[in-house]
Amino acid sequence: MKRHNKAQTREKLLLNPVLQKGGAYPLLRLDERRQELKEKGAKLFDFGTGDPREPTGPKIRQALIAGLPEVSQYPTVTGTKRLRGSFCGWMRRRHNVVLDPETEVLPANGSKEAIFHAPLAFVHHSHARRGVAYGTPGYPVYERAAAYAGGEALPVKLKREDGFLLPVEDIDPERTRILWINYPHNPTGAAASRRYLEEVAEFCQSHDILLFSDECYNDIYSGEPPPSILEITRERTLAFCSLSKRSGMTGYRSAMMAGDADLISALKKLRPSIGAATPTFVQEAAAAAWSDDEHAAERRRIFGEKRRLFTEFFRRAGLDFLPTEASFYLWVAAPGGDDEAYALRLLEEGIVVAPGRSFGPGGEGFIRVALVPGLEECREAITRWEALL
Repeated sequence: MKRHNKAQTREKLLLNPVLQKGGAYPLLRLDERRQELKEKGAKLFDFGTGDPREPTGPKIRQALIAGLPEVSQYPTVTGTKRLRGSFCGWMRRRHNVVLDPETEVLPANGSKEAIFHAPLAFVHHSHARRGVAYGTPGYPVYERAAAYAGGEALPVKLKREDGFLLPVEDIDPERTRILWINYPHNPTGAAASRRYLEEVAEFCQSHDILLFSDECYNDIYSGEPPPSILEITRERTLAFCSLSKRSGMTGYRSAMMAGDADLISALKKLRPSIGAATPTFVQEAAAAAWSDDEHAAERRRIFGEKRRLFTEFFRRAGLDFLPTEASFYLWVAAPGGDDEAYALRLLEEGIVVAPGRSFGPGGEGFIRVALVPGLEECREAITRWEALL
């Protein structure tokens, strides 16, 4: 009797077309070589991933420990009153914006999760206007979120001559439902003025476009504090704020969404279906972080020192880069114009950077340097880089 072979009759596994289209990691050569060097024991200076090395403040860690309950229970989507109040206090101190903690703020498990899920509440494939506009090069999640929500991705190319500010005249109001802006900008570090934000807000309001502002880096600066879109308006507008970089809490996964009460109400209806509720002990740590500005000021000082070291080196070496005093990214033109080839060359010296093309069209020819290693490692990496030049 012939035995039935399951492997021969099994159909090909069907995937969500969006997942299928995403494909494999685009910079496979870099990733493979990095792993090879790591296995050989080479010392690597990782300026590729935006995950700072400075310790999380002791007050924050202690609040997390103290917040561990004896009995674990499901957290609520709306979060604790203490967390919402602490965030509103920070918004008032930092941006002079008064928010209602009951109706205008909502916690999230990090800004990446919040950004990915937000379009699900406002975009559907049946909508006549389902476009999601965003700048490129930029954070890849804007595009992925639009696709999974059934929206239409509408990338807008950012140009150096415009200061990497998204030009509203390139947005099609007939197709656009949501516009994402991100300043200070990842990956370039470009900052936006209050006047620019006013222009964007006016454009969105005149065309009934939802304005979503990714402000994950707006508490990392050396010069003038970057403004929030909520200083301009909260009408059909949301700001996405994170503790990952401000407070060294990347692993805690804690962020806040704030703005228009109607938009927050819609997200409150959506999020229980996703199951995205922040653990209460993380909320306690987040409340401690939003309530304290001293640790954030110290982190700004450290990032500012790293920025100074690299900008002095770039000028000394004749490397072309975008001057900035915001975020902890530096956007550098790759000598020879091939960003992937130059990233591979630096990798041979143990210096890990992100090729600009990994952030989408318009990133080609640049590399992103994330100022995440410690100060001494930054100095050592600069010595190696300078020797290469």
